[in-house]
Amino acid sequence: MGYEPENTLISFQKAIELNVDAVELDVYVCKTGELVVIHDDKVNRTTNGTGYVAEKTLEELRLLDAGKGEKIPTLQEVFDLIDKRVKVNIELKGVGTAEPVAQMIQDYVTNKSWTKDHFMVSSFNHHELKKFNKLNPEIKIGALISGIPISYAEFAEKIGAFSINLDIDFINQEFVDDAHQRGLKVYVWTVNDHDDIARMKALGVDGMFSNFPDRL
Repeated sequence: MGYEPENTLISFQKAIELNVDAVELDVYVCKTGELVVIHDDKVNRTTNGTGYVAEKTLEELRLLDAGKGEKIPTLQEVFDLIDKRVKVNIELKGVGTAEPVAQMIQDYVTNKSWTKDHFMVSSFNHHELKKFNKLNPEIKIGALISGIPISYAEFAEKIGAFSINLDIDFINQEFVDDAHQRGLKVYVWTVNDHDDIARMKALGVDGMFSNFPDRL
């Protein structure tokens, strides 16, 4: 989010106010077992602290400033803020995230009136993604790809992915067409520039991740 500190409650609230279709967030498991929402495996870049997320308790993480006085939120706090107003794309970042994310999603579907269509789960860690899919096969999954997507549409198809999500620098018409022929949606990250937005629309991609969603 280009308008507020990334992966904070105020950034998700801002995205909702900008009428996005969905928000994307990143999750790790901290030392005490909670799912926390932060992009990097270390807190150095986005907070005033240092060290690995996995080596800190939730209480220790709460002491950090994630920008504008915001705290690193838990996944539960983000779900409660969103409250079904938009869809949520959860990126599994850390090892061991598949099972607790699957459990939390199931809890919100069973007990809090969310639907499974409110969620999509993606990851560069395809082992975690496949593990999640076995635990909760009715939730849509997206295969995140870094680099040139050679044979990755075929791979995404094999693991039952709903979409393939890739870097804007490596997308072309041939790839989009191949993915669509396989029944896969194509989502592209990170699309901020007006010219890039126009190019992605011309290619026929199905969605764009942007820090400035009001430009789309």
